[in-house]
This record gives sequence, C-alpha cells and structure tokens, in this order.
Amino acid sequence: MNPRKKVDLKLIIIGALGVGKTSLLHQYVHKTFYEDYQTTLGASILSKIIILDDTTLKLQIWDTGGQERFRSMVSTFYKGSDGCILAFDVTDLESFEALDTWRGDVLAKTILMEPSYPMVVLGNKIDLADRQVPQEVAQGWCKEKDIPYFEVSAKNDINVVQAFEMLASRALSRVSGYGGIIFQGCPEDGKLGSFREQHTGLSIEAS
Repeated sequence: MNPRKKVDLKLIIIGALGVGKTSLLHQYVHKTFYEDYQTTLGASILSKIIILDDTTLKLQIWDTGGQERFRSMVSTFYKGSDGCILAFDVTDLESFEALDTWRGDVLAKTILMEPSYPMVVLGNKIDLADRQVPQEVAQGWCKEKDIPYFEVSAKNDINVVQAFEMLASRALSRVSGYGGIIFQGCPEDGKLGSFREQHTGLSIEAS
C-alpha cells in the first residue's frame, strides 16, 4: 500500500563542541563513522526519508555548530523546528552541565504549542572507558524535565536509530495530531515501521 500522507519534519541536534553531533547524524543517515570530522561551522543539513505506517516522513536534520562564538547564529536555525536532540559526551562533564543552557536556548527561540516541544537527550561515546557522567545522573536530569534519555555510541551504532526515530515519532504526533503514537523501541532490523531511506546534504557555514 502506498503511503497516504507526507509530512516534512525539521529536527535539530545541538550540544557542546566535540560531543559527536556530526558523527551521530552521519551514523543515522549514512551508517558510517569517521574519526576525523571537521568542526561544524554554522550548520549542515542532511535529509532522510522514513515510512511509518501510512505516513512518509521527510526528516530534515540540522547539525549545528557547538562553538560558543557561533551560539547566537546557531540559535537562528531553531526557528520552525519540530523537535530537538540534545547531545553530550559522557566522558566530558562540562558538556553535560551545558545541557541546561542549550535547552534554554531552544525553548527561548521556539514557538511552543501543546503538546510540549519534543526533545530527546543523547549521552554519546559510551564506548569509551573514561566516563565522567554516571548514567543515573543523566537519567535523573532528564526525568526532572520529562525528556527521554538514550545512552548511545555513534562509533558502535548503539541506540542511534532508536533515539532519532523516537524524536521523529513524537514530532509527528505533535505536528499532525497523529493519535499520540510514541515510538518506544526498534525492531531487530533497526527500522521503524516499513522503512526506506534517501539522503541529501547541504552545508551552511559562518562567514
């Protein structure tokens, strides 16, 4: 059966410099991981199409720069977004402590409607040994703010699909009144519903 609905969703991924935002996005869209990504200046955009039930979702995912000097410019990209990934590095305590600031930036720049603006938090680099942020601390922060939390590894592709597609499902529910569908997991094949993908890329850099 051909999908009967088509919905475009703008998602953003934000967080401090070096937490692995670009790696997470490329793992999700391209199923690739590289150690030597260049620092994102401004924003880069990747698109991916997934099919959930009778709805084709075109995800336009904005990968934003984490450098402090670009904070004001990056915040302009939040406008019109349908959901947000907050990312931090479990081996970098400061990146976790910065989540409050990043979350505040998004909420200040986003027009909120009911139900609340969808967010998920990703604690990246769980494949590394020198962890500084205990899992229970991150979970506690997210529980206080009623935000789903995922322990992820862009390098080893752990929970990356689940995190992105939970956000996509919640964003869809919010923008289209989709009956409150909340994606709670991922089948063994790593796909949400009947799934296919396409991807394109676009970069927006600071001058």
